[in-house]
Parts: sequence; C-alpha cells; structure tokens
Amino acid sequence: AEGVTHTAYAVAREKKRGLLAHLIKHNRWSQVLVFTRTKHGANKLAELLIKDGIEALAIHGNKSQSARTQALAKFKGGRVPVLVATDIAARGIDITELPHVVHFDLPNVPEDYVHRSGRTARAGALGDAVSLVCIDDRKLLTDIERLLKRQMPLQIIAGFEPDRQIRPEPIRLR
Repeated sequence: AEGVTHTAYAVAREKKRGLLAHLIKHNRWSQVLVFTRTKHGANKLAELLIKDGIEALAIHGNKSQSARTQALAKFKGGRVPVLVATDIAARGIDITELPHVVHFDLPNVPEDYVHRSGRTARAGALGDAVSLVCIDDRKLLTDIERLLKRQMPLQIIAGFEPDRQIRPEPIRLR
C-alpha cells in the first residue's frame, strides 16, 4: 500500500518481546496487529505482553471461531490494544484504520510480508509496518527487500542491541 511506512529494528533474539513492549508503551500505540510464525508463539507472546502490563489477545487456527470473532471484536472496538495473530488467522482481518502492523517474526515467504503489511494503510490511510529483526531473520529481510525493491535500514534502540557474537540459528519452517 502507498501509505505504509516500513521500519526495521535490529534486536537481540532474546530481547524481541522487550522491544515490542517498549515500542508499544513508548509510542503509546493503541491498536497494534502483531504477527508471529506459530500458534504457540502467538499464545506465548500475548501472555508475556499481559505480564508486561499490555492487554493482548491471540488468534490462530486452533482457537474456535467464536473465540476468534470475540477477540477481533474486542480489538476492533478498542478494548484490547494488541492482537497477536498467525498469518492464517489474520487473513480475514479487515480493519479500516489500523495504524500499526508488527512483524514479530518475519514471514518465511516475502509475499506474506506484503499481505501482512497491507492490513494497515487501507483506503488512503497511513500506517506503519514494523519489523523486529534478529540475526536469524537477516536472510528473510533480504528476500523482503528484494521483493519491495528497496532497502530497510536497520535501526537500533539502546538496551535492545543485537549481540554481534551470536551465530544465526535456522528458523523452523511450518
């Protein structure tokens, strides 16, 4: 989408959740759709955000249709600021003025990045697509940049710097 601002943050693998919580709190984001790679990851991230004092719900294919509908209604209605989703569960999410999409886990397929990011900046609105990139995600980011035909310089926030001594670990694909 034309109105999407793409931002990438380099972060230590074990500090991704902390950086996400920092961005939400520091920027006072009130409506954030966060994408994870797995159902278990979505559940765990939502639970940890709640422990950080941030209301969050998870939706994915293992949740019942009524649970997904209820979570989406709470998110759309502004009662829950963060919705953590897998790609499959997010396919039906259509929110007119969703300001923020966060790629907690970069997608394995670059085109999925476009679909995820397209959830924001709809109907001429502006929106942010934020990617949290640890050492394991560098190849995925390169693939996304190639598809977008643009580079996303990695920003670093003090306290969340990547550890340059760590070696990349393979990402388990679905």
